[in-house]
Amino acid sequence: MESIYGSRGRVSRAEYDRISEAYAAARFGPDATVGQMREAFAAGAAPAPAGVACERVELGGRPALQLTAAARDGHPAGGALLYLHGGGFVIGSAETGAGVAGALAARTGATAYSLDYRLAPEDPFPAAVDDTLAAYRDLLDRAPADRIVVAGDSAGGGLAIAMLLAARDAGMPVPAGVAVFSPWVDLTLSGPSIESRDGDDPLFTPADLTWYAERYLPGPDRDVRARAPLASPALADLTGLPPMLVQVGGRELLLDDAVRLAARAAHDGVDIVLEVEAGAPHNVQTSVGSSPAAEVLLDRAGAFLATTLGDLTRAEVQAFVR
Repeated sequence: MESIYGSRGRVSRAEYDRISEAYAAARFGPDATVGQMREAFAAGAAPAPAGVACERVELGGRPALQLTAAARDGHPAGGALLYLHGGGFVIGSAETGAGVAGALAARTGATAYSLDYRLAPEDPFPAAVDDTLAAYRDLLDRAPADRIVVAGDSAGGGLAIAMLLAARDAGMPVPAGVAVFSPWVDLTLSGPSIESRDGDDPLFTPADLTWYAERYLPGPDRDVRARAPLASPALADLTGLPPMLVQVGGRELLLDDAVRLAARAAHDGVDIVLEVEAGAPHNVQTSVGSSPAAEVLLDRAGAFLATTLGDLTRAEVQAFVR
């Protein structure tokens, strides 16, 4: 049987093809309601990993899950990780983010918080940004900024960057680092890959992204509002943001969202690591628990975040990324 691993912890194209086939089989039907989409998304989400304690809490006035792992490799647990789930700003919850948040807690030793921010269409932009900023403000009362990291996937990845911009502009200290997976950071839908990867992306079509964007930014002025920095952070000035890791798949409609975010970060003086996985579909990390490929990517993300917290030596980082 072919190993899914290539050299240095890379994942084979065959494994990414397997994940893509599963994604295509699980696509929402054209007549699915928002309620049905939310139920199906919740049913398919990865749970918190074994050995990670999960407790319902409140953060910034919103429900959240607190995920705590045992000390990692003899290192004392410490720090906090704010995790923002994906779902196009319309579906998802603290529970659907628990799998990745818990996996990152286990890899970093930080206490993770998966936030249940408000969703569109009931609560459109900027409600999710407001909730996330309030949660981060709450975390600052519990830990210094250099002991906090932030992560998110898909829409949650875009929300993570938007929250950092809002925190910076409010004069708040930014966290130690941020990791985003397949981030949706341009709601103007201007990335070339939205067209060039149409038909190759097994999960989304351009019409799907438009549908989500219309619910998050309703109204006839959506095209104008989509250019706002907190709606499309890939178009914003990112000066002053913390070290950033961006992971994205090569067959995604959102490939160029991630690439342009990384280029913008580099232009604005942000320490940036961009990882593009050839042949990978959207958000492989959320397959944690069912795909070894997710473990490989989360190993790298965990090492990055632990390094920004100052909790990994160079030798330990090299062990993570093989």
